[in-house]
Amino acid sequence: MPRLKESCKQDLKLRINIVDVISRVATPRRAGGNRFKALCPFHQEKTPSFHFDSAKGFYKCFGCGKSGDIFSFVQETEGLSFTESVEALAQRFNVPLEYEEGGGGPSREERSLRQELFDLHEFATEHLHQAFKANSDHGAWMRDYWVKKRRFAPELAEEFKIGLADPAGSGLAAALMRKKFSENALRQCGLFFIYEDQLLTLQTLRPRFRGRLMIPIRDHQGRVVAFTARQTDLTPQDDPAHEAKYVNSPETPIFSKSNLLFNLDRARAHVGEGKPFVMVEGQLDALRCWSVGLKTAIAPQGTSITEGQLILMRRYHSELECFFDSDNAGQKAALRLLPLALKTGIEVRFLTLAGAGKVDPDLLFLEKGLAGYDEVKRGAFGGMQFMRRYVLPDARNATAERTQAAVREIYSVIAAADSELLRRRLLGEIAPALGALQVTPDVFERDFAQFLARGGRPAAQSAPPPPALTPSSSTSSLPSSAAPSAPAADDPTAPERDLLLVLLHFDVALGKTLAAACPHEWIDDRLLSGVLLNRFLAEILHGDWPGRDHLDPLLETDAERALVASILFETPLIDDPAKVALEGLRRLRDRSLAPRLRQIDTLLAQASSDNSIDAIALLKERSELQRQLRSPLALTAVA
Repeated sequence: MPRLKESCKQDLKLRINIVDVISRVATPRRAGGNRFKALCPFHQEKTPSFHFDSAKGFYKCFGCGKSGDIFSFVQETEGLSFTESVEALAQRFNVPLEYEEGGGGPSREERSLRQELFDLHEFATEHLHQAFKANSDHGAWMRDYWVKKRRFAPELAEEFKIGLADPAGSGLAAALMRKKFSENALRQCGLFFIYEDQLLTLQTLRPRFRGRLMIPIRDHQGRVVAFTARQTDLTPQDDPAHEAKYVNSPETPIFSKSNLLFNLDRARAHVGEGKPFVMVEGQLDALRCWSVGLKTAIAPQGTSITEGQLILMRRYHSELECFFDSDNAGQKAALRLLPLALKTGIEVRFLTLAGAGKVDPDLLFLEKGLAGYDEVKRGAFGGMQFMRRYVLPDARNATAERTQAAVREIYSVIAAADSELLRRRLLGEIAPALGALQVTPDVFERDFAQFLARGGRPAAQSAPPPPALTPSSSTSSLPSSAAPSAPAADDPTAPERDLLLVLLHFDVALGKTLAAACPHEWIDDRLLSGVLLNRFLAEILHGDWPGRDHLDPLLETDAERALVASILFETPLIDDPAKVALEGLRRLRDRSLAPRLRQIDTLLAQASSDNSIDAIALLKERSELQRQLRSPLALTAVA
């Protein structure tokens, strides 16, 4: 693949504000000057410790220690390589890229598969949407279905790019082939059935979706990654999934249904104080909520709620209202949500309509609009109240054995909470929820402790975190063979760390004088800060220092990038940087020379009994070392 020009990467950093990049994942709050803060997207927290600076272009979390720039942020949150992150940012912010070879950029076959799949899904979305709007029999039928049967406004279809896969497949395969998407992308996009060993032709690309209403599924950044297809009367009888009311895209390199929430990309902009997320069962339920003004509605891909989905949601807001259908499947799904919410630190309440039987959110909002939401909020249940309604519907007439079994089931949910204070609060809610008012909370606390001691398990087991939250396995801009292994750890108290801070923040004023005054042998290159200090000082001595804002070519590993970003993010409270530099040099010198002095003293003590030891030479060396240690250090200006 053609190599990106270094100047191009720097141009991206200058033209793209890091606030715009991070705000796609976390909600920024101004923290004074050019600084912003947000809940960290890399770990769970309730108080924002993730800070970023719009002027410097760096971020740092003071909770988990993650730090970096726009490229590392996209790498980490989206699971991309360094080159893929550069390409993704360039496309997202309409910044042209330049390449070393030929200048024309990579061909479609050379582009990263993930980025091509994003492009393919955007194209498919527009193609299917145009089929929905087309002046054709099938288009007219589907619009009539949308407006009259589903009772949605035409404007909503336009806003969400609702589409039509006609009974023949809408000619999507032919359109994608004309756009010259690669064979690999066509095979892995999930929109077609094709055998692995089958030659790819227009005839072998059999459409997965036919005769269905197409709902684009976007990730939390607003990119189309998949589709949900609703069965209609147009769905042909030979459709392999004809009886399925909804059919989703299969898992692909850009779509994992367990780590995605429908409408999160829009809803996250509307949550806030007194405006929690509202989780409904399906995409059409969420669209109904949006259409009546409930803008915080989200939906899982099916009723299987996962820990990854809740961790993703938790980045933006920690409160959730669950409003699933009141049928058995909906209530079971809501019950599975509770232990996961406790585990991930989400405060959840369950919405229901007081005195009502079966409640369908779609029908409720269709009939009553936003007033329906106010109505169900008045009948909301806390976790223990909802749990009791499910495990012990008739608490008053339940036998002792049945009550005990229900309490054990409640215990298994409470055990999922990591916080001891939260566990105690929930245990205190059991008695009122069950109506057993004569039992004091301390009884339940002792009983719960015995439940755990007997091997009681949480109802929710740990699920793997979403890939957007794990560090990328390929994050270096250099070939792996060119990237040496970084030291395993660094010492923040080492003088190398102080000198690196001075160099990065005051390179123009002190760079050359510091490079001239600091001997290479004084620096401990077992420390990461020592490796970087050595490298940077050598660049300055040879006249190749690019400046602190253009360090990407000099950084070889993720650890190096993280350390530099962390230091650049700091605002050093230094009145006299030269004084700090001199103190750092003094500490380097003392650490380097003092061990040799101790060794000489030991040898001199042995000299009287060991004729092989040259005492005269050792005395001269000790005198010279003592002279060096007493000599004042100075930073001499270098032209």
